[in-house]
Amino acid sequence: MAGFLLVLFAIACFLALSIFLGSFFTVQTAQVAIVQRLGKFARIAGPGLNWKTPYLETVVQRMSMKVQQFDVQVETKTQDNVFVQIPVSIQYKVIPEGVEAAFYKLSDPVKQIESMVYNVVLGHVPKMKLDDTFLNQADIASDLRDNLDASMKEYGYSIVKVLISDIVPDQKVKAAMNDINAAQREREATVSRAETNKLLLVKQAEAEAESKRLQGEGIANQRKAIIAGLKDSVEDFAKTVPGSTPQDVMQLVLMTQYFDTLKEVAANDHTNTILIPHTPNTLTDIFSQIRNAIVTGTELTKHPTIPPSASSDTPK
Repeated sequence: MAGFLLVLFAIACFLALSIFLGSFFTVQTAQVAIVQRLGKFARIAGPGLNWKTPYLETVVQRMSMKVQQFDVQVETKTQDNVFVQIPVSIQYKVIPEGVEAAFYKLSDPVKQIESMVYNVVLGHVPKMKLDDTFLNQADIASDLRDNLDASMKEYGYSIVKVLISDIVPDQKVKAAMNDINAAQREREATVSRAETNKLLLVKQAEAEAESKRLQGEGIANQRKAIIAGLKDSVEDFAKTVPGSTPQDVMQLVLMTQYFDTLKEVAANDHTNTILIPHTPNTLTDIFSQIRNAIVTGTELTKHPTIPPSASSDTPK
């Protein structure tokens, strides 16, 4: 009999200990527990050690209070009949004061939010052209967040942020857009190169004109210097050698230059100097030609409007 009582006592102690220990439960940080009493909502248990009435109260659900995220891929058509894929990322969390509504009013909050995302996106994008869709990407995300947040607060959820990471048109449309962009940039580059070439040609023409002007001035000054030098030489020679004529002086100068040319040709094997006949009669002809050229240049310098043919007929 004593043994039977001992067994009953042990069973009673075990049951009492089980009831006592089963009355306590813990909740993790960033979580809350839904406690029901006989199938009816009783209270929200916060993080840490909690107590519940044995057999009468039960913990039916633990809900995370962290920010959660899921992605939705929305396919729609723009106003200019281009089908696009719009990946949308939704970040949401349970409102502390809306835990009861979040648990009892919605069986699947993700599906509910996803349906609203489709509804809002399909209400905006078909009214925009493709380019406007890219430009208003941030506005679409902001409007989507405001609409979702206003709708989901009734169910105990808050929409933290809505992100539209990209707008993806069909691959052929994307290739066509790239071709249009490349053609536009090539056209701009062609115009820029044409403007650059035009500027270079203008500068080259200006430089060539300036070069020719300076070259003409140099030739004119050279002729003046030659004439002045010959004049001084003739006068000095006439003073030094009495009875000499200017023709004698010119012939002497011509002979001196001619022999200097022969000397230079002989000393340089890569010269491009043309060797002309040098008989006495030829030298006389060369002298006549040079004299006529000098006289013509002198007349052109003094009277630039006189044609070369007229100046060559001037009496000697």
